[in-house]
Amino acid sequence: MHPIEVLERYWNHTSFRPLQEEIITSVLNREDTFALLPTGGGKSVCFQIPALIQDGICIVISPLIALMKDQVNTLKAKGIKAIALTSGMSYKDLDTQLDNCIYGNYKFLYLSPERLQQTLVQDRIQQMRVNLIAVDEAHCISQWGNDFRPAYKNISVLRQMHPHVNCIALTATAKHNVVEDIVKNLDFINPNIYKASFARPNIAYNVIHTDDKLFQLEHLLKTYKGTSIIYVRNRRATSDIHNFLSAKGFSSTFYHGGITNKEKQERLYQWSHGQKHIMVATTAFGMGIDKADVRTVIHINLPESLESYYQEAGRAGRDGKLAQAIILKQHVDEDHLRSQFLSTLPSVAFVKTVYNKLCNYFQISYGEGENTMHQFDFKSFCSRYKLSASITYNALLLLDRNAILTLTQHFNFRTKIQFITSNAVLFKYLETHLDLNVLVKVLLRTYGGIFDYDTKVNLSLVVDKVKLPEKQVIAQLQRLEKDEVISLQMANTDSEITFLKPREDDITINPIAKTIKQQHTLKHQQIEAVLQYVRNDTVCKSQQLLHYFGETAEVSCGICSVCMAKASAENLDNTITFQILKALETEALSSRQLLQQLKCSEHNLLTGLSELIELHKITLTHANTYTLV
Repeated sequence: MHPIEVLERYWNHTSFRPLQEEIITSVLNREDTFALLPTGGGKSVCFQIPALIQDGICIVISPLIALMKDQVNTLKAKGIKAIALTSGMSYKDLDTQLDNCIYGNYKFLYLSPERLQQTLVQDRIQQMRVNLIAVDEAHCISQWGNDFRPAYKNISVLRQMHPHVNCIALTATAKHNVVEDIVKNLDFINPNIYKASFARPNIAYNVIHTDDKLFQLEHLLKTYKGTSIIYVRNRRATSDIHNFLSAKGFSSTFYHGGITNKEKQERLYQWSHGQKHIMVATTAFGMGIDKADVRTVIHINLPESLESYYQEAGRAGRDGKLAQAIILKQHVDEDHLRSQFLSTLPSVAFVKTVYNKLCNYFQISYGEGENTMHQFDFKSFCSRYKLSASITYNALLLLDRNAILTLTQHFNFRTKIQFITSNAVLFKYLETHLDLNVLVKVLLRTYGGIFDYDTKVNLSLVVDKVKLPEKQVIAQLQRLEKDEVISLQMANTDSEITFLKPREDDITINPIAKTIKQQHTLKHQQIEAVLQYVRNDTVCKSQQLLHYFGETAEVSCGICSVCMAKASAENLDNTITFQILKALETEALSSRQLLQQLKCSEHNLLTGLSELIELHKITLTHANTYTLV
């Protein structure tokens, strides 16, 4: 079957996106292939179509469980047999799934690089008829790549198992030195390297300096109508900004890693089908989602790297029509960015301290502990050893990423609740326990079957909705249990830790010390690149991004905040100043009122106001409004 026929049959498209056909041809010719396709370029098709054409199964290495599940579900919906080996799978299930891959005519096996290191997995893969090895998010293999994962360096074991099978590496963001690292570590022989341009000429990259982000956000959403994504730093901010927008009459919903899977599916459906126009989300949202008509992507906080920003901003305008990618910036944001991502980087010495205390916490003897699993209460651990939660958490992530241990977080499944009274008895009880009204109503409205069965409850979500301290919410739940209104199972852990290596203290950590230092250096460079990008108001924003990724663009984009400011400055006398004077002819107005009326940028408005004040054509009143002199 020809690749275009497979594309039409399974994807209902009649033509390929740029470079897709060339990459697919290279893979079908059994050449080692490197594909750098920016966000929205259709990377998965580049290995899925060749795998479908050839006999056998494609092994896909991916670091992201959510993305693996998403791709497997998409393939299954098309009638294609695919399996993902995710965490939490029992030995028996793992054994069965691997047998299915050998004997069940499956076309795709998705797994993480850590899972690949298991002896059982390697033994079974050796028995499979493999037609292609696909390495997704391949930049993870490089120590200088965004989100380095040492386990990626072990992918070469697949090439030893199946030396005659070619390999394709795919990524959306990789600078030149990272590309070289990928090719070297995957043992490519004379690879065909395909790089799409990072240029997105239909996206207007904007950095807006403002002292009032919520006001500016409202102004932008009224100016640029259509589907939007608003990225924020933390979970609480998703609900806070969603509530703000809803109160202003906008159609919005919110998404983060702590809501239930059912809520995720419902909210994604509402947004992707146009029932809700605005998605307020953490960066957990968007991976693998290909909605073509997103008109605006707004970052409320500064991104942690230009790699991640380019990917997130690139979710706008995939239909080729004009779209906006906007960063809202306050002066304090630079300090916040450094504080969040640089001041919380754990030193090698601190990582050793956390590792040793972790072993003591679980009473693991020297030379023991390998492959043991432990329930872990993070707050209790930090409290016992008087450790900073943010730096300790980053130390655990480093230990996880460097395959010393596995940290599994259970955000959604820590507490189980069931109401064990009738409706009538419950509401009679609430008449004399008014302080419990809000909590009970939140539980009933959030969890539909809570009267019928033990329901898994996300305590953090309940705390957010009740707007009380967590200790007070727990105390209220315990009171409801004591009064026999609910049955309550409170989990005393929020995570699981599996030790992947025996305890050898410094000897365990020393091999990853150099990697830790390199990653810290990289993080400093990434933060500095972000700060330079948001500060630079003289060079076209699109040109700045292209330069960062090793491309040059001789012509300015003409649509970014820098280009538009230059164009406005050239015509300022005839535009902003004239419009301001015209607007003030009938009444005195504040800067907010002027901004809403004139539909210009905040920067240009303030420039125009300053100029008119200097010329003594307008003045500022005691009520902070502007009026004609």
